Order: sequence, then C-alpha cells, then structure tokens
Amino acid sequence: MIFIRHENWKSYLKFYPVTCFIAAINVIVFILVWIKGATNITLLEFGAVTNVEPFAGEWWRYIASIFLHGEFTHLFSNSFAILIFTPPMERLLGHWRYIVLYLGSGIVANLIIGAVYERTAEHMLANGASAAVYGVFGAFLYVALFQRALMDEASRKTLYSLLIVFVIFSFLIPQVSWVGHLSGLASGFFIYGLIIRLLKRH
Repeated sequence: MIFIRHENWKSYLKFYPVTCFIAAINVIVFILVWIKGATNITLLEFGAVTNVEPFAGEWWRYIASIFLHGEFTHLFSNSFAILIFTPPMERLLGHWRYIVLYLGSGIVANLIIGAVYERTAEHMLANGASAAVYGVFGAFLYVALFQRALMDEASRKTLYSLLIVFVIFSFLIPQVSWVGHLSGLASGFFIYGLIIRLLKRH
C-alpha cells in the first residue's frame, strides 16, 4: 500500500524533500497571513486569484495562491494530503519532475478558475493547495489506469475510493471550488502523461 507512511522523520526528509518544502512554505505563508490579519484584503495582498480589478489577470497570483491559505482547517486538510498521499509521486517522478507536476497542475487549474469567473458578476477569491493536490491524484489515476504495474491492487482501490469521496466533497461543501478541484485533477492527469514522455528521468 503506497499511501501508508512507514518512514521515520529522518528518512521522510531524505526521500521527500520537495514535499517537505511545499508543506513548510504553506505553513510559513499561513503564519504571515494571520500575523497581518486573515482578511480578504490580506489574501489579495499575498496573491489570491481574483476577478476583481485591478488584480484580475496578474500572472504571479496563479503561482502564489497555490501556497496561500486563509483558514487553519483549509491548511490542515491540504497539508495532511500533501504529507500522507503525495510522497509516492515524488519518488516515482523524481524531485524536479514532481515540482513540474505539482506547480503545473495548480497553475493550470487557477487559469481555468480565472477564465470561468472572468465574465461573471460574482466576485471570486481563490487560494489554496487543493488544485495542486488534486493534480497529484490525477497523476496517480493515470498510473492506476495505464501503468498498472507501478501500483498494487490495494493502492488502486484506495485511490478510487479517495477520488469518489473527494469529488463528492467538492460539490457538497459551499466554500470549496469544485472548478478548481476538477480542473486540478484533469490537469495532473494530462501533465503526468506529458512528463513521462517529454521529461525522461535519468
């Protein structure tokens, strides 16, 4: 079962440095946001994606928002998924290709979110690692479907169960952006397929 962590902290840091770095940046940014006051204005200053002018379309927000959380429960749920479920993908792809997958999924999802809300009158403020995390799950789905030798049967069943729960959760919780989650999932699926073809691991 690839989703059960058996490593001690020393081994974890050695094997999954990118995962640890991502989680640490999320926590640091969260602390800075709360020191300044976790308001919508603060989230805008730190890089939340929005359709409100003059901030709409600023390119750096599509990256910064991936590491930005305004609520502890949001940070905790994403950090838990990052630390428990994503490490096998870092081992499978290698550190740099894993970074491409994680950031690429988050950026593409943020672009899609921005495009969806661009012409609406509803104000949008998007932030969080969820889309990037869903991107990693999209990559796992690719492995489960097309690289079955790389994933055991128990892990495949666990993955399918998690995806069903996560997708249902995305539609049931009002504060959750189902657009971001599903676009992140689809982005990760296709980005992983491109990575294994175009960025060969040495």
